[in-house]
Amino acid sequence: MKAPLRYHEFDKDISGCGIFGVIHKKRGLIPGHMPSCAMATMHDRGNGLGGGFAAYGIYPEQADKYAFHLMCETEGALESAREVITKFFTIHDSQPIPTRKVLAIKNAPIVWRFFLTPKRKGERPTFRDLGEEDFVVAVVMHINAKVHGAFVFSSGKNMGAFKGVGFPEDIAEFFRVEDYRAYIWTAHNRFPTNTPGWWGGAHPFTLLDWSIVHNGEISSYGINMRYLCENDYLCTLMTDTEVVAYLLDLLVRRHGLSRKLCSKVFAPPFWDEIDRMPPEEKRMYTALRATYGSAMLNGPFAILVGSSKCLWGLNDRVKLRPLVVAEKGDMVFMSSEESAIREVQPDLDRVWMPKAGEPVIVETEV
Repeated sequence: MKAPLRYHEFDKDISGCGIFGVIHKKRGLIPGHMPSCAMATMHDRGNGLGGGFAAYGIYPEQADKYAFHLMCETEGALESAREVITKFFTIHDSQPIPTRKVLAIKNAPIVWRFFLTPKRKGERPTFRDLGEEDFVVAVVMHINAKVHGAFVFSSGKNMGAFKGVGFPEDIAEFFRVEDYRAYIWTAHNRFPTNTPGWWGGAHPFTLLDWSIVHNGEISSYGINMRYLCENDYLCTLMTDTEVVAYLLDLLVRRHGLSRKLCSKVFAPPFWDEIDRMPPEEKRMYTALRATYGSAMLNGPFAILVGSSKCLWGLNDRVKLRPLVVAEKGDMVFMSSEESAIREVQPDLDRVWMPKAGEPVIVETEV
């Protein structure tokens, strides 16, 4: 489970990767076998070095608590993480995440979950000047960077991530994903490119209620990471996609950009396109490029973003990775392949391929 120390020195695999997401706009609950079956259809887009799921609405009885999912190398690492958590939070419940033995899953870490509320500012040993969400982010960064062998891989409310080294169908069986029902699911099948396959480096990457799955390669990882470090985010999970989760939190939650504007930061128009725009639009996109140039995502990508109210898909600005969207009643599907969608919903009302750099943003109605 431990991140390799020399993680740049390994044989490069050419990317496949598969992504899938579904949202019920009226928050109807979707059983976990749906995303698992969809991902099994895209089995050959991965190589067994990473799979995972994020699910929203799975903890209704603890909906007002932060649900921390941890993976730990040893019992000692878990206890060290628990000591840190106890300093900053009131623990309402603490339990192992239910799993089952799966032949294909090797060297699984200890996986644990805590349901938490932050202590009042005066009761905290540090981070006393931070608002609640910034405080939660700071503690997650602290644990992931400072507690050896322990990683918080999910930290939102009424949601959770389940991920590891294996094909998605194996990870689903290991974490008993079929026992959960959610109104938004995102899922991923990994074929690592520039980083190794390890438990913490599997997708989704999450922070608060953000979750991100990605097919492609973020070649701007270096400048994105430095920009995030300047804004108090620490990248510790050894993979390019981690920066996207933190950039979402910075741009949308902290800076207040709309999802559409954030999409135009990630995949902006080319300068010659901006030059041909009407004056007001030209000024806006010029300001975005000038202000957030370090947050632009270079390289081929298709990403799906989950949050408590939204499923959001986006391609890079020349569409170098596939993304298909489909509708059926109150449900909207997004995937690398139409076949994965039709595996779980053969009769669709509408199917289309989004244009390069144009986001598809679907919000819940309740």
